[in-house]
Amino acid sequence: MLSDIEISQQNKMETIDKIAAKVGIDVDDLEFYGKYKAKISFEKMQKINASSNNDGKLILVTAITPTAAGEGKSTVSIGLADALCGLGKKAMLALREPSLGPCFGVKGGATGGGYSQIVPMEDINLHFTGDLHAITSANNLLASAIDNHIYHGNELDIDPKTISWKRCLDLNDRVLRDAEIGTSQSAARESRSEGFNITAASEIMAIFCMAKDINDLKNRLGNIVIGKNHNGRNILARELKVDGAMTALLKDAIKPNLVQTLEKTPALVHGGPFANIAHGCNTIIATKTALKMADYVVTEAGFGADLGAEKFLDIKCRVAGLKPSTIVVVATIRALKMHGGLDKSELSKEDLVSLEKGFANLRTHVENMQKYGIPVVVAVNKFSSDTDAEVSKLIALTEKLGVKAILSDGWANGGNGVEDLALEITKTVEQVSEFKLLYEDDLSLIDKIKTIAKNIYRACDIEVSDEAKEKLKNYADNGYGNLPVCIAKTQNSISHDKKLFGAPQRYVLPIRDVRLSAGAGFVVALAGDILTMPGLPKVPAAERINVDENGIISGVF
Repeated sequence: MLSDIEISQQNKMETIDKIAAKVGIDVDDLEFYGKYKAKISFEKMQKINASSNNDGKLILVTAITPTAAGEGKSTVSIGLADALCGLGKKAMLALREPSLGPCFGVKGGATGGGYSQIVPMEDINLHFTGDLHAITSANNLLASAIDNHIYHGNELDIDPKTISWKRCLDLNDRVLRDAEIGTSQSAARESRSEGFNITAASEIMAIFCMAKDINDLKNRLGNIVIGKNHNGRNILARELKVDGAMTALLKDAIKPNLVQTLEKTPALVHGGPFANIAHGCNTIIATKTALKMADYVVTEAGFGADLGAEKFLDIKCRVAGLKPSTIVVVATIRALKMHGGLDKSELSKEDLVSLEKGFANLRTHVENMQKYGIPVVVAVNKFSSDTDAEVSKLIALTEKLGVKAILSDGWANGGNGVEDLALEITKTVEQVSEFKLLYEDDLSLIDKIKTIAKNIYRACDIEVSDEAKEKLKNYADNGYGNLPVCIAKTQNSISHDKKLFGAPQRYVLPIRDVRLSAGAGFVVALAGDILTMPGLPKVPAAERINVDENGIISGVF
């Protein structure tokens, strides 16, 4: 059996100008990064988004709670777009860019799998077009500007004890979670504690994905709150006069990246926030551009529906005015059996009891998505160990929820293996639906957190630390009370506790801290022990990656 990277390397790609032509983009509208990657020019984006073309149908792909058994959300997304094209539909993908952290850490690559992949796989998973490096540099430019301003007299009277801006790095490095800076004599000031975020969790990444155009990007960068002065006034990044320079660093990155699937379906891959510690959605720019160029746009939101999908719907759609036509919830029989208590070593054995018990996880996610008023379809991502009895059982359980479950076999058969799902999607996107947000803007920040905790996480209440309460009051007093909330928590459970599989209920969700992301336009609430700088596992994926004398990479998966 070929590995994912071997399948991608054996595939013969089309040059990117031919892929672009499928959606009406001429060669002069492209900025090339080799033969198979390109960015769309500002001029073309402006023309596309100013056109009178009706927007296509937006299909959001999400999933059950992740397990070590795997779910395959990106694989299903890619296979679905290929299947729609196979049916003669004009379809595109709008996906996130992978971070180097997971690529070298636990997860490996993030470009789909088997015969449902985006390519060039190695490039996308590694440096791609340099977007994440540009985001890292813009973030750290602001950090250095803060310290430089203090060094040269501190005209803004910044109180170093209130500085909330952290440096970032697009790698997992747990020792950088906390750091002491300014300890050398040449710093000529008191040292202070700081730390690093991973780039995907930085506010610059969030801003990058929430910006509607380059002017909005610059304005949002200027709105970043970096700390307070000694009188308690918020200090904004634009007061340090580096918002223009930060925008300059991001001026090429903000243009969407165009690549292709193995079956030559056009894909915009742009922006890469994590859904457990950030909002987990690709850029608004890429999504809106794709909707003008295609009749069907397949996008995905990170991790389970409690994280990426909730944030896609309550944050991204709220800001961008988007409305999905269908929500696809991806599940695997293996993962559901694991949620039902079966050990990973036993997942290949038929077990209808564990499957039915673990189904509670899928049921919770489906019911949660139905609260938004959008049609829901379940995609059963097929594994070779699935038995006919297990498939029939899962389909029957799902149909009791009033939702169809469709077997998807994109990993083994590409678009052909997802044709049934694509046919169902062409029907559900035409249904009349009334999209509704989970909460209104004028609800208090604490009540917004409580609404998500009770309605999505199924907690009975929240417990907010005194420090977090004080910060939330301060945010509201300073005009940020109408912002949506982005809850950062473990991806491994619907709750805050990664050990609670299945569908935990009637627990109290602890909020230990909150952070203001004024530029991005939301407040982050940290639940449980979630961290914004991951560490590497005992045997990181990086140990399996290599390159031969011909420059051929192996080990990325």
